[in-house]
Amino acid sequence: MIIESKRLILRNWKDEDIDDLIEGLNNINVSKWLAGVPFPYTKNDAKNFIEITKSQDEKTKIFFAIVLKENNKVIGGTELRNINKKDGTASGGIWLNEKYQKNGYGIEAFSARIKYAFEVLGLRRIENGYFANNEKSKKMQEKLGYKYEGIRRKKYLCLATNEYVDECITGLLKEEFIEWNDEKF
Repeated sequence: MIIESKRLILRNWKDEDIDDLIEGLNNINVSKWLAGVPFPYTKNDAKNFIEITKSQDEKTKIFFAIVLKENNKVIGGTELRNINKKDGTASGGIWLNEKYQKNGYGIEAFSARIKYAFEVLGLRRIENGYFANNEKSKKMQEKLGYKYEGIRRKKYLCLATNEYVDECITGLLKEEFIEWNDEKF
């Protein structure tokens, strides 16, 4: 499966992505915002993750590598999970290698993923979240039209910090989606 945007390709993970995956996630400034990512992030962690993505049931979960077109480098990951066609809903998240943050890649990738969910999968609502104090994620979601819906107190044990963290819940309805483009931001 491939989704293209102006500067990025979202595609399935491959074995040859292991080094880029480790480079991106073996950074406490990235892993501290993700529940299921340990720190340090090892080659074994990356191999296990890629194996999991190979056995995904794309009816309920799709993992995407975020690839920079200009050099074919994996700079992050995103997913759609808990896909429920009956109710028209899904959830998911995103992460970016710290070296590639502050360039609009995150919002571009998330926008492409959202557009795919609404236009191709025919969904009507996406739920996301971010850890309390993750202002970058909060601002990105707001720019795309997400609305704050509440908080799940101490929802996750963050493997990178070994602390229970609060998750702020956001939701996006199809009619609220503000598609990303260079002129807007």
